Amino acid sequence: MMKMLGGVTWCCVALLLALNSVSAVQKTLKSINGLKKINFGQAVPMHSLLLLHWFANEIDIDNNNIIELTFDPNREDYGSHHYGNYEGVLDPLPRGNQHRYYTIGNLNEETSTQLPPYVFDPISEDMGSNMDRIIFRVREQNIHGQAYQVIDQVYITQHIPHQGTVYDPAHTYRITTNLLREIREFSVGEDQPPLSYLRNRFGSSADDFDIENKWGELACLGLLLYIVIQEKHSSKQQNNRPENRRNPRNEREHNVPRNVQNQGYVAVNMGDYEDRVASRRPVNTESDCCNTFTSCIMYCFCFLVCIFVIIIVLGIIISYVNK
Repeated sequence: MMKMLGGVTWCCVALLLALNSVSAVQKTLKSINGLKKINFGQAVPMHSLLLLHWFANEIDIDNNNIIELTFDPNREDYGSHHYGNYEGVLDPLPRGNQHRYYTIGNLNEETSTQLPPYVFDPISEDMGSNMDRIIFRVREQNIHGQAYQVIDQVYITQHIPHQGTVYDPAHTYRITTNLLREIREFSVGEDQPPLSYLRNRFGSSADDFDIENKWGELACLGLLLYIVIQEKHSSKQQNNRPENRRNPRNEREHNVPRNVQNQGYVAVNMGDYEDRVASRRPVNTESDCCNTFTSCIMYCFCFLVCIFVIIIVLGIIISYVNK
């Protein structure tokens, strides 16, 4: 009798672990090529790109790929606050009190007005409806008697429509440090790089003049959105693009760049930019790994494990009842 109950208990525990593994599976985005595979504007709000662009340029990344937190989520800076992971969308926190999850991106929070205007009040109404969020895991560590907060995991996610504050595990993606570094190259402000440099580096066929005409002082952000949303083909386009593009600026002087209101950024034209971004570019560029196929395999495997465990539990129960 006791052995039978012990077997049932063991199977139930295995079932719970299998179900938890299903809920905690996320797809990983390692590069901008991975971002291209996300269906932004339909399944995923485009605003999540704006939020991710700001976040990548707000945090600091040192030469050891340590992500340093530059604001205080416990003070609800930028609308951030604690996230309990009660739905089990993410992995459980490690033992101890050194890790916590936080979420950011709720534009209804009072302190979200600290976000730059292009995030808090985007110029396009097609960006989304306050559904997207960033979740990041913070680890507290003590170095020479001083407490530091570092980020060891970053995710983009979104709420499930018409289900309150529940996050959607099917559209939750882990963001690697390499991808954050790539996004940081599209910075705006005083360190804004020339569009031609970014266009060549990421193999884009974008028209510099059209991007600047539409986005003004946020041209680098506009180029990022163009690459991710409108250029969903492979990086082979870099070889197909003419090596020496003519800059149509002089041919279309009648087009006046649109003024982006209340942005507060200044575009700076720099000559040799490559040396200045050496510290921002990753040394070893990771290959793209959206891992959609791998994630599907993992989901199927976990599902089959769950079915197998359920069959075993039912078999044990039926056998016990028949006795």
